[in-house]
Amino acid sequence: MESEHRPLLPQMRLDDLLAELQVRLNAVLSTRDRVHALLEAVVSVGSDLDLETVLRRIVETATKLVDASYGALGVVGQENTLIQFIPVGLSEEEIARIEHWPHGLGLLGLLIKDARPLRLSRISDHPESYGFPPGHPPMGTFLGVPVRVRDEVFGNLYLTEKRGGGEFDEEDEAIVIALATAAGVAVENARLYAESRRRETWLQASSEVTTSLLSGSDPGQVLTVVASRACRMSDADLVQVLLPESSRQSLIAEVVEGEGAGELLGTACEVAATLAGDVFTRGEPRSEDLRSVPHPGSPLSALGYGPGLMVPLGAAPGVRGVLVLARRSGRPPFSGADRQMLHAYAGQAAIALELAEARRDAERLGLLEDRDRIAKDLHDVVIQRLFATAMTLMSTVRLVDRPEAAKRLQHAIDELDETIRQIRSSIFALQVSSEEAESSLRGQIVDLVEGAGSHLGFMPGLRMEGQLDTLVTEPVAEHLLAVLREALSNVVRHSHASRADVSVEVSADALTLLVADNGVGLGEAGRRSGLRNIEERAARLGGTARLDDPDGGGTRLCWTAPL
Repeated sequence: MESEHRPLLPQMRLDDLLAELQVRLNAVLSTRDRVHALLEAVVSVGSDLDLETVLRRIVETATKLVDASYGALGVVGQENTLIQFIPVGLSEEEIARIEHWPHGLGLLGLLIKDARPLRLSRISDHPESYGFPPGHPPMGTFLGVPVRVRDEVFGNLYLTEKRGGGEFDEEDEAIVIALATAAGVAVENARLYAESRRRETWLQASSEVTTSLLSGSDPGQVLTVVASRACRMSDADLVQVLLPESSRQSLIAEVVEGEGAGELLGTACEVAATLAGDVFTRGEPRSEDLRSVPHPGSPLSALGYGPGLMVPLGAAPGVRGVLVLARRSGRPPFSGADRQMLHAYAGQAAIALELAEARRDAERLGLLEDRDRIAKDLHDVVIQRLFATAMTLMSTVRLVDRPEAAKRLQHAIDELDETIRQIRSSIFALQVSSEEAESSLRGQIVDLVEGAGSHLGFMPGLRMEGQLDTLVTEPVAEHLLAVLREALSNVVRHSHASRADVSVEVSADALTLLVADNGVGLGEAGRRSGLRNIEERAARLGGTARLDDPDGGGTRLCWTAPL
């Protein structure tokens, strides 16, 4: 019996050896497959240069390599908090149910503070675990590995819930560490590529802005280009250009692009009590979360914007304005590279604005010099010759016996006198710049007369004589414009005239306004109501007002005020 059973023992050892060999072969094959998968993953991760795409691909690849149900990549910011969180394995409905994304506290914060691989069989058993936010799916097993870019910890890979109910083992950890090393290289390449693209955009934008300004383009249009290019360079969702008002006590949003631009355009914020005002005063850029920092009067946070970057246009104390960029809440904040690049870009734009302004000032000065030369020539040459001619004609009148000829000579003398007055008026106008002319008393009188002409169907005659813009004080000018506005309004509404004339004359001690038309005239009621306000304004200044019906018909207003 013993001889019959003895050969079975070697057979059993052989079966055990074959089974062990099979296990080891399977392990070798599994290792070979995982190595091949890792190599493919490394190639896949490094095959794209867009940073957002690279980060998501890293997480997707890591979950496949270790058979994890969920994965995420948390990007670490400057203050050791998570500024970006990229999840994989959660549906849109599950994401919507989560109250908030991690901020880098608890177990995730431990990986940030101590950047070493961490493997757990149950997350809740670790003393640093804070639990999950409301709406978060339950997770047990955990594997965390830092992603380094050279000596800097860029972020951490988080993997949870190994499929099949098992735990992450040493081999899983080794594979993810190898993938994280390759991921660091891919992230660095994507960063360098993004940086080169940003610099290229920066150079193009700076060149475009400088060329536009120095070629004479309107500064308002150029500021729109500045804002648009800055928004593109920084990948912002909203951009504003804030410029100071005349007193420099508040900043006005002159240019706005992005969602909510209609609500923000033209809004003002005080320099003394806002972040933008602080940037404007100090001349230093600031990047802040608009939701957590008090910002009175700013609706940016109310519109859903979070990360903000504010850059001065120029250097203190000559800051010309503030460039404000904002991103939607939940998006990563502006990086140090964004801040540095936009600060340089805004500085170049401010220099270009200053050079363009200096060029415009030089052109304006040249124009004023030409106008001054023309005014002197008119005064010293033309007027003197006309005056001499008029004097000659006046002396000739006494030598003419025929009344008709004497009358014609006298008419020519009167025309020469009127021409001299018109030239003098033109000389005064030439001595005022075009910008000053628009806001000057002469410019406002012209605007009122041209406005009445559009309603009358013909342009009233206009004559201005004397130094209106230098001798007439602002209170008197306000009354004069009000009287002229009311007089022209009466001509438009009541006169039915086909001709009207306006004359404004300034002498050394008085201002005289004459408004005449050839219309139907005014009745007694119209005379009283139309003259009351005009008389009151003249009385306040110590002047007079008289409304006449000339013999030829129509109406004639004579309003005077002492100077």
